[in-house]
Order: sequence, then structure tokens, then C-alpha cells
Amino acid sequence: MTADEPSRPLGPPNAAEVPRFVGPDTFARLPRLDQVDHAGVAVLGIPFDSGVSYRPGARFGPQGIRAGSKLLRPYHPALDVNPWDVHQVVDAGDVAVNPFDLVAAVGQVEAAARSLLTKADRIVTIGGDHTVALPLLRAFAAEHGPIALVHFDAHLDTWDTYFGAPYTHGTPFRRAVEEGLLDLDVSAHVGIRGPLYSAQDLIDDQDLGFAIVSTEDVARKGVDEAIDKVRERVGNRPVYVSIDIDVLDPAHAPGTGTPEPGGLTSRELQMILRGFTDLNLVGGDVVEVAPAYDHAELTTIAAANVVYELLGLMALDTTGGRRGGAHGDNSDGSAR
Repeated sequence: MTADEPSRPLGPPNAAEVPRFVGPDTFARLPRLDQVDHAGVAVLGIPFDSGVSYRPGARFGPQGIRAGSKLLRPYHPALDVNPWDVHQVVDAGDVAVNPFDLVAAVGQVEAAARSLLTKADRIVTIGGDHTVALPLLRAFAAEHGPIALVHFDAHLDTWDTYFGAPYTHGTPFRRAVEEGLLDLDVSAHVGIRGPLYSAQDLIDDQDLGFAIVSTEDVARKGVDEAIDKVRERVGNRPVYVSIDIDVLDPAHAPGTGTPEPGGLTSRELQMILRGFTDLNLVGGDVVEVAPAYDHAELTTIAAANVVYELLGLMALDTTGGRRGGAHGDNSDGSAR
């Protein structure tokens, strides 16, 4: 390599030479943020679950997802990209969030994300409960202006308060709309299902500017139509993808705080995400992983692979990838 050639990004150890169960306890055994000058993408842990309404335990989600990520390999054949080679991907560690003061914790997450965005171009967060999406959206909106949200979840998360508290894992996106963080009428929920408090919940959600692609829609009409609906709605706006792991059926992800039967399969979620190759993805999160309720690492491995899908999409966006292609196909129509 000559002095004029750019240095190759640091990557994880070769799993054919260093067993996956040893090495750094970072996401996918990637280098730490303090080992590089600047990162294309940073994986940030937020061990926090003070905003949950049912089962706690998501504070242990980041370490569980990191453990599940040890099985990941460098090359993503469906997207035809090696996320580690395109740009520098690092693990930025965990935010030391106050577990006793929820309002203080929200401020700490926002401050940490704003600081990290000076050292990394994009952030993929591993949580942690869904409360953290609000301060993350504040940080990204400060960089990009109002952004489009694609929200994968069993639940709307646009309720007003719980027990009078405005900041909970069921309220982040109502607050985001009220604070002007979201580009109205271009955001969408995917995977919504299960009982609600009343029919008014759906009316309120629509009034806030969201569209819904339910799990039943995906089951009856297929993933391609779900992809088309989201892409048509979002367009070329800056997009933040927020993924509550309970969008998956409990058969695929039992380790979560508010499980709902009838969810997406792991394959359906992967396929939908792979259809987002032309979205302007600026950041994302994978939250609500609670390892204490998991079995055989089903949830943590699924969550780690969802993070990998986001990292693959961000690598494609950096290289020009297949922006404008449809549903994971090449521009010449051949399957990837």
C-alpha cells in the first residue's frame, strides 16, 4: 500500500483463525471506537429499561445482542456487500444511563448520541427499551432536520402518557411528533398487531401522521407490497429505522418485555429490510431485547442479525449500492 492509498478499515478477527467464543466482547468482535480516528457507523449500547410498562430486563439487551453477534460473518450475500470493508464500523460501548431518573436518562442518551455523531457518520443503537428512541431522534433531527421514521413494532408507541409519565417505552413517537422531530405524513409503522385500549388509539395515531402496515397485511399481501408501501411513503427523505424486537412473533423472539402472538417471522423481517436498499438511511435502533426471557439465544441472535441488516444497508448506501433497485434485485433484473 502506498502513502496515497487509504488504509483499510479495521475489522473483526478471522473466525477461521480465532474462535468466535474468544476475542473482544464487542458487537461482531469489531474494533472499539477509541481504536480509530473516525467511524462510518458506530454500534452504541444503551442498557436502560426504566421506561417499561410490563417485564423489565432490556437493560441487559446490549450485552445479549453482542453475544448473539459472534456468529456473524463478514459477507452479506443477499445484499452483496461486506459491511466491514466498505467503511469503518466500530462498537462505541454503552451509555452510562441513570437507572433511577428517567428524565435524566433521556437527556444522557441525547447528549451521548450528539457527541457520537461528531465521531461517526451514523449510529445503530442496541437497547434498551424503546424510550431511548426519543432522545436518539432528537440527536438525528438536529443533524438532518425532521426525518422520516420507519417503525417496526407490535405496538404503536404513540400513546400520550402512562401513569401520567410522558416518557415511557409506549410514548416516544408521540413526543417526537410534538417536538417536530419527524417529517409528518411520511412515517410508518410495520408489524402492528394485538389488542389496543380503544379504537381511538388508531385515530390518534393517524392524526399524528403515521401509516400502518400490519402483520396481517404482510401475511395476506406479502413482503413486496409492504416494501412498496414504505418506500413510496418515505421517498428520498432521511430515514431512521427503529426496530422493537417484539415485531417478531414470540416463537422467533421470546426474550422481550411485551410479547404479542401473531408477529412477523425472522425471515419476513429480513426480507422487508433488504427491500430498503434505496432508502436514505441515517440511523437506526434495535431495542426491547430482554435476555432473561430468552431461550437458546433465539432473540439475541435474531436481534444481532437485524443489526447486521441495517449495517449492510448503510454499507450499500455508502458505495452507491443498488439504490433505486427493487426488493433485493440487481438493476439488470437478476436475483442477488
